Amino acid sequence: MKHIIFYLSDQQRFDTLGCYGQPLDITPNLDRLAKQGTMFEYAFTPQPVCGPTRAVLQSGKFATRTSCYRNAIALPVEEANLSRQLKEAGYYTGYIGKWHLATNTGKSDIDIGPHFDYATKPIPRHLQGGYDFFLGADVLEYTSKGRGGGHIYDQDGKTISWDTEYRSDFMNKQAIKFIESHKDDDQPFFLFVSQIEPHHQNNENRFEGPEGSYDKFKERFVIPDDLRSFEGDYIESYPDYLGAIERLDQNVGELIHTLEQHNLLEDTLFIYTSDHGSHFRTRNNEYKRSCHDGSIRIPMVFHGPGFMGGNKIQELVSLVDIPATILAAANATIPNDFDGAPIQETLSNPTSWKQDIFVQISEDSLSRAIRTKRFKYSVKAPGYEPWKGACHAMSSDVYVDEYLYDLERDPNEHDNRIEDPAYITIKEDLKKQLIKRMVDAGEQAPRILDSMKKTDS
Repeated sequence: MKHIIFYLSDQQRFDTLGCYGQPLDITPNLDRLAKQGTMFEYAFTPQPVCGPTRAVLQSGKFATRTSCYRNAIALPVEEANLSRQLKEAGYYTGYIGKWHLATNTGKSDIDIGPHFDYATKPIPRHLQGGYDFFLGADVLEYTSKGRGGGHIYDQDGKTISWDTEYRSDFMNKQAIKFIESHKDDDQPFFLFVSQIEPHHQNNENRFEGPEGSYDKFKERFVIPDDLRSFEGDYIESYPDYLGAIERLDQNVGELIHTLEQHNLLEDTLFIYTSDHGSHFRTRNNEYKRSCHDGSIRIPMVFHGPGFMGGNKIQELVSLVDIPATILAAANATIPNDFDGAPIQETLSNPTSWKQDIFVQISEDSLSRAIRTKRFKYSVKAPGYEPWKGACHAMSSDVYVDEYLYDLERDPNEHDNRIEDPAYITIKEDLKKQLIKRMVDAGEQAPRILDSMKKTDS
């Protein structure tokens, strides 16, 4: 293995790529990479919110095991295992874009240590995850807009600004500059590109595609089936959302072209995925933080050594598997305390791969979920007010079961079977499996109350 590039979008649904069924031809570059390489049909996030997911990607552990269970909790320095292990394996490491792991604020039921806020300030060197090269901002949507300019910081705290360029274009150009500056090095590099698109612009409460996106797609887009019959803001938001994704695909195409120009593509593992999806306010009052596939199911495409051949993998994979996967590709040491496993095993030994995905949910609610190929089961801690109590607590001793979906009969999760007597046995089996996954992730085995009987189980 020579080089590794991990390209992360933000809040991107799996079905926005053509290879996952998107009817509009907006992702030709990613579709081509999937056709040549490997796509994972069932890829998921273990935590549908930005900061905790990024903690998982840097640590290889579920978010509660690093205490980064919600936004605005800094990644402990000792948990920066991805860059550390890659550097020990001889890699030069670089990070570009949204970080979201340097600010430590807010109330919590655990001791998060001293409070500090780098959302709109340069990130100190010791909080940059151990990367050799660092260029970004902790909360990128606070220092920039999708269109309209902004700034980031280099590893020494110097401000790097742009005026009119679309944000993902600017970030992608920085990634290309990184590649070009290391194209002739004997040392392999690992580059983590963290785009914020197509995430909505928080301070303006809207999505920002490139200029003209809304008019381009407003009459053409197809509403995903899981959003139909629900209130939400997908009618007004989806055109710009698709525009941002189309531009991301163009960015990927330019980066891949750069690798081709310098004869690097054949020896580079390129991974594209997202931190979580978006349900467009159909399941709660915001865009994610729910157990539904609109929130947790993501695109995942690999291209490069070990993943060529047009594979379509049906096994369930999670972002918690990504750090182990990258380290395996780099022939680096995988720490024994990682919660994930190398995804390479889905190609070499698929029959031994896990049969379910574990999800932790915070902030809007304090919830836990398990997803198998056929079923989705989710529980919620009682007594926590969204965005208040749920922000303060990392876990609970008591939960109440909330959702049960039969995905074979109801793939769009419109029919909650949690109180259906026909599913009692299935629910009990899923409940036991969920508790096991919680314990495996370092949580205490909870009591899960039955939503029908309101009694201990």
